[in-house]
Amino acid sequence: MKSESAPKVLISGAEIALVTKRLAAAITRDYRNKNPLLVGILKGSFVFLADLVRQLDFPLEIDFVRLASYGAGTTTSGEVKMKHDLQLNVKGRHVLVVEDIIDTGITVKFLMEYLKKQKPASLKLCALTDKPSRRRVKVKIDYRGIEVPDKFLVGYGIDCDEKHRNLPDICILDE
Repeated sequence: MKSESAPKVLISGAEIALVTKRLAAAITRDYRNKNPLLVGILKGSFVFLADLVRQLDFPLEIDFVRLASYGAGTTTSGEVKMKHDLQLNVKGRHVLVVEDIIDTGITVKFLMEYLKKQKPASLKLCALTDKPSRRRVKVKIDYRGIEVPDKFLVGYGIDCDEKHRNLPDICILDE
């Protein structure tokens, strides 16, 4: 099982902090006077979202969805299920989806299409990490952090079978 291997640091916590600061500056420029709704995708994005919102010094609201496409495995099933829906209304709001990693794109495309049907004023996507080599569907990332290799990542909120979320860095598990 992959989770038994010792994780190796790919992106340090210090590097993540710099990327988060850069993304926050761009988001601030675009959303300062819009009272946006930031939508975090649970569970993976919670650490990144927490660090990101502490860098934003303007009114905003936060809500979460919980989607599932991985289960206990390390590859997506390709089928996305809504486990927990938003509590706030997105109609007429400026919505920014915040994700930890864009891999195949299937999960985030599902969410973006779901939210678009609810008629937000605008809808954009922020991703800390991007793994384009695994992309199976087209996804537009408006605020893109770091491109990562086609390896299974853990840490900084990203898990493997619910393990390693608490690591301060983004790491690769040995194969």
